[in-house]
Amino acid sequence: MTEKILILDFGSQYTQLIARAVREANVYCEIIPFHKSFEFEPGLKGIILSGSPFSVNEPNAPTVDIPSFVAKLPVLGVCYGAQLTAKEYGGKVDKSNKREYGRAKMQLVKADTLLNGINDNTQVWMSHSDSIVALPEHFEVLATTESIPIAAFKKTSTDSQPLYGLQFHPEVYHSTEGKTIIKNFLNNICGCSSDWTPAHFISETVAALKEKIGNRKVIMALSGGVDSTVAATLISKAIGDNLFGIFVDNGVLRKGEFEQVLETYHQIGLNVKGVDAKDHFYKALAGKSDPEEKRKIIGKGFIDIFDQEAKILTGIEMLAQGTIYPDVIESVSVHGPSQTIKSHHNVGGLPDSMKLALVEPLRSLFKDEVRRVGLELGIPADMINRHPFPGPGLAIRILGEITEEKVALLQAADDIYISGLKKHGLYSAVWQAGTILLPVKSVGVMGDERTYEFTVALRAVTSVDGMTADWAHLPYEFLADISNEIINNVRGINRVVYDISSKPPATIEWE
Repeated sequence: MTEKILILDFGSQYTQLIARAVREANVYCEIIPFHKSFEFEPGLKGIILSGSPFSVNEPNAPTVDIPSFVAKLPVLGVCYGAQLTAKEYGGKVDKSNKREYGRAKMQLVKADTLLNGINDNTQVWMSHSDSIVALPEHFEVLATTESIPIAAFKKTSTDSQPLYGLQFHPEVYHSTEGKTIIKNFLNNICGCSSDWTPAHFISETVAALKEKIGNRKVIMALSGGVDSTVAATLISKAIGDNLFGIFVDNGVLRKGEFEQVLETYHQIGLNVKGVDAKDHFYKALAGKSDPEEKRKIIGKGFIDIFDQEAKILTGIEMLAQGTIYPDVIESVSVHGPSQTIKSHHNVGGLPDSMKLALVEPLRSLFKDEVRRVGLELGIPADMINRHPFPGPGLAIRILGEITEEKVALLQAADDIYISGLKKHGLYSAVWQAGTILLPVKSVGVMGDERTYEFTVALRAVTSVDGMTADWAHLPYEFLADISNEIINNVRGINRVVYDISSKPPATIEWE
């Protein structure tokens, strides 16, 4: 039985960071909206209450029945969760004299299991406009800061399970010993054994897939990306060649990617069919320059090809997808409870007529966890550590109309750029990199000839999750070398520029 921590989400921007910190401690956890009911199943070891943009004193402030939780399990309240705990038990929460945001030094007041190994004057991160000004009866202060009298506290009466509150955010990077505090809660207070490792996940998942799928046949679209590759490998370990993979060449993949990815799939033992559908996509894209229209054409073309290939097979009963946890987390809106489920699956909008049961072995994992599982499975590191690549591929990196000639130009230039990043040890320092073919021609001089050719923009960003991104400060010498190599070797391009825009206000991709 897998041990589990439940995180009740009150709408904080940091809720997923709490989950990541728990997972990094090798403890499985799930995020659910605060208002969603749940069972106190045997594997459940503790509950964490997240922060929130709300004030606990607002008439419509979200609440939960904390005493009913603490009657059965240890509970840790973080920021809003701590304030709600104090208020629900009869303490007082008021507006702070000033909004407390940023670094603070925390002084330890009393030794406690939660703060084992924490240094006095450790740095913590505050983000709140309310403060707890009076604790309820049978509660005591564990730590304080210069600005606030109650930075950490606990319930002292022994009529229930342990109950703690932290006014700061231990889950963020700037709380330098915050993850130690979280580990103390998980291991020393909840009694978690921290055995949720990639190897443990693989053995559990393969066993569950064998039971769920049995002798049925499964079809899956593969993209060459991390998520679909890891998902397919897990399913293949469970059912072997009863998994039928389909990898479509849509004509806008990177140079040599179709052949390279297919070769890797065969090396790791996946039953995958490669489908050369370049002409289908080029015809459909002809004359189209609107980015959204190009996306829709590629999405529809993919579904048509996938459906066509699926009809060749017989006895298919299940569809596998590389859905990961951020795609399915239910988010809490600051304007009230709402359910937002992203649709970034590998296969979206498949015909209803297929009526296939879904298999999604990665839906409990974050992206970095998928990578760790992939490495544990023995998938080559260069495939696992690939940069994110957009579903519509180079079609949204060619601004304007798509032609086979433009694709060939961009593939050649992009191959020089990406190969250069790898050769100079820069690839792993960048979240995502790519080359963009601009709908701009300019005059150039090569030898005694004047040229009138295309311009490409090089893009490289650093990021943690792609939600925000900064332009990567690549060395000038490297950029100069890549520019020269592209212009000298790719006939049709005579100018190279480097994009120094961050997200926001720009986006990572140009279209």
